[in-house]
Amino acid sequence: MRLHTILLGACSVVAFTGAASAETLTIATVNNGDMIRMQKLTDDFTAQHPDIDLEWVTLEENVLRQRVTTDIATNSGQYDVLTIGNYEVPIWAKQNWLLAIDDLPADYDAADLLPAIAGGLSVDDTLYAAPFYGESAMVMYRTDLAEKAGVSIPSKPKWVDIKKAAAAMTDKDNGIYGICLRGKAGWGENMAFLGAMSNSYGARWFDMDWKPQFDTPEWKATLTDYLELMNNYGPPGASSNGFNENLALFQQGKCGMWIDATVAASFVTDPDESKVADNVGFALFPEKGDIGNRGNWLWSWNLAIPASTQKADAAKAFVAWATSKQYTDLVAKQDGWRAAPPGTRTSLYKNADYEKAAPFAEMTLESINAVDTKKPSVQEIPYTGAQFVSIPEFQGIGTAVGQQFSSALAGNVSADQALSNAQQLTSREMMKAGYPK
Repeated sequence: MRLHTILLGACSVVAFTGAASAETLTIATVNNGDMIRMQKLTDDFTAQHPDIDLEWVTLEENVLRQRVTTDIATNSGQYDVLTIGNYEVPIWAKQNWLLAIDDLPADYDAADLLPAIAGGLSVDDTLYAAPFYGESAMVMYRTDLAEKAGVSIPSKPKWVDIKKAAAAMTDKDNGIYGICLRGKAGWGENMAFLGAMSNSYGARWFDMDWKPQFDTPEWKATLTDYLELMNNYGPPGASSNGFNENLALFQQGKCGMWIDATVAASFVTDPDESKVADNVGFALFPEKGDIGNRGNWLWSWNLAIPASTQKADAAKAFVAWATSKQYTDLVAKQDGWRAAPPGTRTSLYKNADYEKAAPFAEMTLESINAVDTKKPSVQEIPYTGAQFVSIPEFQGIGTAVGQQFSSALAGNVSADQALSNAQQLTSREMMKAGYPK
């Protein structure tokens, strides 16, 4: 939620044989594990829809955001289905850039969608994207390393617990780092984590007059403690690490703790992919202790249909398939219930097979339900959002601020200078955008 302009798997095409008159849907998606799995399972869709071919454009997260934002804002119609987040959906829907996700098959059961997730994808009670998976954030940690180091991580930890455990589990001589956190610049990369962390420290992006708040003690404490954790107990080169890079480090046994998206739980506990699958514990996102706010975040990756598409019916058929209960069953049959897309449907968390296979299920649901996007900070705020601010300008501002903080992590600027730069650039952009409005 990246500085890189590298196209990963650019225009990765999956071609299917169909009728001569078959429509081809071009689908832009992100290069994470759940989306790659979806591509591998689309034989099921094309068997049901032999008149629809699928072409995939698979992009690194920051690049995906950049490409689809440009495409939809210019009405170029390059894509028929977009993978976008709950940040973009309400903003783009109000611009009439997205088609409503309505007239779905009766067995789709839209009422089964988790209210917290569906609410963030709706405008005036109309759904404008269908959630593929939903997430909050939590602590994932090596139970074996914690035991060896003689530390315990409470189910509801404070940041002081995290710091103590990180110090105890760090063994740099053997390539083990006490904590791995996002450092790669981007509004949905390092700023997703730091935005959530700042909420737990009592910080806010803007005051009620839309004045940036990076010159406050709360933001200084957030960034200072983050840098201390990463510089003392984090892996080298962390300023280049985002979700995928930290996932790989954790699965390889390099991280004592990783605080990130709940969706990662199924990957770090996958014995086929993770060397530490049998030794992973979970805890809620940390709180500061004297604030009474756990911060956290709420995110969903969703499939949406741009208003510029000429293939709306085919696109809607694909979106309905990929976000249905039947797709969840297909994943479970293929890869086991642990791999089912999490965080979107109430029924999944009432499924005994899923609860048995996914030791992280209860913690994931508790984390999602605990998020209050209308009041993410203990202070008064003029915006909604948890780890982001629900205004169009945030995409650019958040990435620019992320660049400053990533630079501080790389040792190129001090924490104070990064905060000062963030304050200045955000003030300038908000003034240019005409805030307060």
